[in-house]
Amino acid sequence: MTGSAGDERKPSGPPPALLTGTVAEALRAAEGSAGGVYLCAPTPGLLRLAVLTGLPGPLFRPWWRVSVDRPFPVTEVHRTGVPVVLANATESMRRYPQFAAGLPFQFGSLHVPVTAGGHSFGVLTVLRPAVADAAEALAGRERLTEVADALGADLLRLAADGRAVTWDDEPLCVRPSAAGPAPGRIGRFSWDPATGAVAVDRHARVLLGLPGGDFPGTLDALVRAVDPTDALLLPGLFARTAQGDPPPLPVRLRTVEGGLRLLELWEATGEESPADVPAASAAAPARVAGVLLDPGPGALADGAADLLPEGVFCLDRMGFVVYANPRAGQLLGVPRETLVGRSLWDSAPWLNQPTCEEHLRAVLLDPEPAHFHVRRPSTGGRPPRASLYEGDWLRVSLYPGADLVTCTATPANRVPDDAAPEPADADAPAPDIAASTASTASTAPFYRPIVLAIALTEAVTARQVSAVVMQELLPAFGGRMLAIYLLQERHLFLAWESGFPKGFLAPFEGVGLDARLPGVETLTTGRPLFFDSMQQLADAYPGIALDAEEGARAFLPLIASGRPVGSCILGFDRSRSFGSEERTVLTALAGLIAHAMEKAQRYDTEAALARGLQQALLPRRLSQHPRVETAGRYLPGTEGMDVGGDWYDVVEAGDGLALVIGDVQGHGVQAAATMGQLRSAVRAFALSDRPPQEVMGGTNRLLIDLDPGQFASCCYVRLDPATGLARAARAGHLPPLLRHPDGRTEVVELPGGVVLGVDPRAHYPVTELRLEPGAILALYTDGLVERPGHDIDEGIAVLRGALAGAGGPGGAPLGGPPGPVADGAPGRVLGAVADRLTALARQTADRPDDIALLLATRRDGREDHSRRG
Repeated sequence: MTGSAGDERKPSGPPPALLTGTVAEALRAAEGSAGGVYLCAPTPGLLRLAVLTGLPGPLFRPWWRVSVDRPFPVTEVHRTGVPVVLANATESMRRYPQFAAGLPFQFGSLHVPVTAGGHSFGVLTVLRPAVADAAEALAGRERLTEVADALGADLLRLAADGRAVTWDDEPLCVRPSAAGPAPGRIGRFSWDPATGAVAVDRHARVLLGLPGGDFPGTLDALVRAVDPTDALLLPGLFARTAQGDPPPLPVRLRTVEGGLRLLELWEATGEESPADVPAASAAAPARVAGVLLDPGPGALADGAADLLPEGVFCLDRMGFVVYANPRAGQLLGVPRETLVGRSLWDSAPWLNQPTCEEHLRAVLLDPEPAHFHVRRPSTGGRPPRASLYEGDWLRVSLYPGADLVTCTATPANRVPDDAAPEPADADAPAPDIAASTASTASTAPFYRPIVLAIALTEAVTARQVSAVVMQELLPAFGGRMLAIYLLQERHLFLAWESGFPKGFLAPFEGVGLDARLPGVETLTTGRPLFFDSMQQLADAYPGIALDAEEGARAFLPLIASGRPVGSCILGFDRSRSFGSEERTVLTALAGLIAHAMEKAQRYDTEAALARGLQQALLPRRLSQHPRVETAGRYLPGTEGMDVGGDWYDVVEAGDGLALVIGDVQGHGVQAAATMGQLRSAVRAFALSDRPPQEVMGGTNRLLIDLDPGQFASCCYVRLDPATGLARAARAGHLPPLLRHPDGRTEVVELPGGVVLGVDPRAHYPVTELRLEPGAILALYTDGLVERPGHDIDEGIAVLRGALAGAGGPGGAPLGGPPGPVADGAPGRVLGAVADRLTALARQTADRPDDIALLLATRRDGREDHSRRG
């Protein structure tokens, strides 16, 4: 746990009141217990949590910022624009294992995009209790989408006015409106900055100790009821709140009698004025509203818990202690008056450790109680007073409720292995409290190995492995710099770097294994090297070049199954110590990285072979005919093997042309090899001018005889250039598109048969169509029309619309007025049309599948016979 999120600075982004109000409305719409809104960061490819409601921000620091390419529900919603509904933990683990590994608790969630005007601003998220029924999980989705759309419209207006709509600060952590002490211990008030009028309800009068008569109704009168020291803060807080910048966390105040109060302020409307103020005052819109909370023990069972022999304290959903009995203060080593009204990690920083964090997260997200042991710190080498006769350990139990978590603490003897690990030196004093509070990554040892392992299973190239390490490992341990070297012929070569000064690592490129450098010695000895400071590194390796005067470094050997793979360097901006548990975890993670890198090197070798094979198998030039123009395009997928089995071809078939497109299942060398065999078979049948049904049937039987364990789809069109008559057969492939000369487009419905390689008795019916002069026939593979979260028919409709705008008069660009292809223009524009139809796919960085496209258009006999190959 760390210090509380937020500070006095004004966030750089949309008005906080707009965001906090949206999240509050979202919780009501989806009946959630917690929620937040992610906005795009100024840094491309990054989402940042702008508002978190109903959960303590410090406990969820690892989720404050996420890369858009991570497999999380929030990032998928942002990428695709499609809402994600997760009913429970089982559904979360099935669809998003990395996300579920980090938060392995029973809760459900709703995630909807915040979009407007074609812009994606971020994602609105609501967490709520888990349900078993998927239909029940959908409750509130439509209403939540309306809330997100309203926020998107507001952000679009702000952007049009030149206001910032991105977020680059820590999140604003606010309390949900339903949380708080029981009625009677909360008072409400409002302030109208235009008139200066202040309205307070009777509870606020009691909490502030105001006289029972008429309240003057001014801000001065309200300020006079507060301790003079705290009174100096109030006018500024009210003014900033009226300007849309309320304090992100409750403010601690004391009355003139010394009573502790918690103050919350927000920008409001007149509807939020106290209910029991005069009607005239309540009708006036109040720009600022607020509540006063009394965190004392009076309302908790009339103070009966004060007499219990065990420690009892209560936390609200923001992690603030709203009650503590005297015994709790004694056992925690913190005076009771210091505990109440502050966050638990501020009042008892020694609880800032992974065991406490993980269990607190659990009870805030999961209705099940949690129990754990924790060791109390030493004070000047001696345990706290309560430990002199009771032992150094506490057994802590957490019981979740709707608005409060009730915690009990009892002394315990030394606990067995299931307790929190003991420091290596049992007599050593506890770590410095300030250092503990500054840590931002204490949750790492619990789930980062799992998350990293899951993420590495999805990375196949060395670059993807390095990117996963950058996204998962560095943030977990507070690192800022990363370098990964791979071993080739007894020399280390840089595979990835990030964060180091430009050119600093260049002198170390290709160093031999005999060099006395930490990155080399960690690999040759198999031992990780940790340096708490740059001076420590310089002392160990005199004369070594350093990129900074301050910082810390970790050098990890990458060894897989006893074979050296390379070395990994982690850099930290500030000096720091590496604890024994942290060293163990980092060493284990290095083993995971090494195995992933070894797999990636094998992949790179296979991918190079497959790319070469594929280049050799795809046609270098298409067969030509004086009256037919063709254009083909092939784009390999950017994910996975990077090569696949898509192909196209144009083959002379008697006095006509055969137009072919196909898609072999899968990726890699096998898919490319199968594609080559099928292409050769189709060409052989086409050159002998066999009918389309025989071409499909013969190729199908050949694939079954080869038995590669794969199947393929294919579309074969035999075109007569003189008449425009086309006879087509289809084997499980997508239907062609036809653009008529007048700009009309249609999907050519071919009855077709099953995919090739499945049924030796399969029949492939033939359909006739006519290609008029100036018309365009488009054959394509599914990579061009498939989009995650969308039906493939939608993608075909989009491609059909793009084709309708192609090849207008004079070669008009896509989206221009439809019309026939201009005389003499096909040879000049058909290639441009193919480029435009694939332009969006070329710009997509995470394209999962290959794309093949083949276009054909026909001239009549009066046209110029010039053509393009």
